[in-house]
Amino acid sequence: MSLMIDIRKLSTFNRMAKEGANTVADHLSQMTGTETRMEITKINFVETDDLQRHVGDDTEVGINIQLTEPPYGYVLMLFTETSAKNIADLMMGGMGGGDHDGFSEMEMSAVQEIGNIMTSGFIDGWANVLDTTIDMTTPEFSHKPAAEIVDSLVGDRDDEIAMVFDSHIYAPDADVEAKIYCFPELEELVEMMNSLEV
Repeated sequence: MSLMIDIRKLSTFNRMAKEGANTVADHLSQMTGTETRMEITKINFVETDDLQRHVGDDTEVGINIQLTEPPYGYVLMLFTETSAKNIADLMMGGMGGGDHDGFSEMEMSAVQEIGNIMTSGFIDGWANVLDTTIDMTTPEFSHKPAAEIVDSLVGDRDDEIAMVFDSHIYAPDADVEAKIYCFPELEELVEMMNSLEV
């Protein structure tokens, strides 16, 4: 299948990125009760072999979901360890986020829940732009180097290039920062884009 796309539809990629990130920022604001800023939203075309270098080797907390309808692929939300502790503490009413190593079962559940709400918001933003529905799996929690998380999701792809939607969300008063990476299946995404009216 061709990956060619009408150049007039490229703006739709930007609308998807902004709509998804804005929806996540709104949800995070509602949950933390503080202002949330969308720091960066951009679209990168990255060689699959370079994806691990793109996200880095820092140990972070990842919440990932798999899209079970077109455009398929994965959405990954990465929190720094400090951000994950802070957001768990917020969700647990001040009962989490201690200085112990790792995450308790309740902390993991809290981060997983907020990750689920945020990734759902991101996909809702995409679905609005594409005028469709996109179903997904339940979220999975990971705590390891970001490069390893990405490799477990898309490391076995045959595609030479991956499209990466790259957004940073920041809630300064809550000291929470999140990065959102989307790895849609290119052929499916291009097919959906080409079916849209110009």
